[in-house]
Amino acid sequence: MMHVAFLLLIVFTDGASSTKVCSYQDVVDYLNLTTDNGAFKLTRPVLDYKHSTMVELDILLYAILAVIEKTQTFVPFIWITMMWNNERISWDPVQFCGITHISVPREMLWRPDLFIYEMIQKDDSPHNPYMYVSYDGTITFEEDVKVVSTCKMDVYKFPFDTQRCNITIGSAIHCVNEMRLLPFSNSSRATQFSREVMKSQGEWEFLQLSITSYNFTFNDRQWENLIYTFTMKRRPLLHVINFLLPILFFLSLDLASYFIADHRGEKLGFKVTVLLAISVLLLILNDILPSMSNKTPLIATYCIVIFALMLLSLLETILVTYLMEKDSVSREELRLRDKREKVKIDNCNAACDGEKQHELLPVAEEVQPRESHVLLLILEELKELQTTLNLHFCCRQEVGKSGHWAAKINRAFFIFYVTTVSLFLTLIFIEWNT
Repeated sequence: MMHVAFLLLIVFTDGASSTKVCSYQDVVDYLNLTTDNGAFKLTRPVLDYKHSTMVELDILLYAILAVIEKTQTFVPFIWITMMWNNERISWDPVQFCGITHISVPREMLWRPDLFIYEMIQKDDSPHNPYMYVSYDGTITFEEDVKVVSTCKMDVYKFPFDTQRCNITIGSAIHCVNEMRLLPFSNSSRATQFSREVMKSQGEWEFLQLSITSYNFTFNDRQWENLIYTFTMKRRPLLHVINFLLPILFFLSLDLASYFIADHRGEKLGFKVTVLLAISVLLLILNDILPSMSNKTPLIATYCIVIFALMLLSLLETILVTYLMEKDSVSREELRLRDKREKVKIDNCNAACDGEKQHELLPVAEEVQPRESHVLLLILEELKELQTTLNLHFCCRQEVGKSGHWAAKINRAFFIFYVTTVSLFLTLIFIEWNT
């Protein structure tokens, strides 16, 4: 029994000792991957220089950090994956316990010299320090990049606009004969994956990521680029609440001011206050929109036209106030004239009464001359009274004419104002929705 146990122990011990132990370092030593080995990192990894290096590129949108219309800048956070073949690297996984992939520092191997044409600021996000190496020589390199790029934006329909920003990727020194760029995913797959991994969009709604290939010739050499187009639609609710609706509210207040009495000063001060409020909103709009644009944005037209209508309304109020003030002055002058004429008539009546008392004197020979004198005085007073009545009638006609024209101008301008505002708002909202 002891012999059987001893034999079994010997068998199991030999089997355990025959199991091979492998490590990633064994593969690295087999490939002679060191930081001093220039064969892996100095030149393009091909055994024959006529062979082109096929680089498969995949980009996914992870977040939309910023879209700045004022500076025409687009800031996305993207995931970049590059795959290519290194013809100098290969090993048999069977000899290394089935190891098919290893990770090595990025400084040990050659990488494609790809760059983004639209990038205007150096990436300050953390870099991936490793890359994956497969047993058949396939190199996979992944990196997260914060891209600060230029983007030609069309803000004509702001804030109901849709923007398309490009990220163009190409090689700096390798032409088509040396390196080819191929998209790993098509447009629909890249769009679907981007929607699945996206974490932040802000005020923008991501719609589509399209991929196109573009070749151009420079210095008798052909170069290949991949263009990734990000299509985004703005969520306009914030701008509608903070900008468009307040302007409509101020416009409604300006329309409501026509029900304020014209002979008071509150109407003019109210319109000036509303006009100043619109001016403040125009200053805010100036900080949002870019200084240069091919076409005037609709929101700028919207604000300027409403501002012009309110300015015209203010001028009309000044005109009506002037006519009403003129009417008031004419009424005051008429009242003073009536008062003076009344005093003259009272004096005339007193004089006539005095003359009648002298007529009662017993001197008969003086009756006829005194009556003639009184009749002449009465005739003169009647002529002056007729002149006063004619002047009074003309003044009343002039006063009534001024008040009539003020009311007529006010009514006509109100109809014009309401019609113009309704037509303009209808046209501007139709243009925004098309």
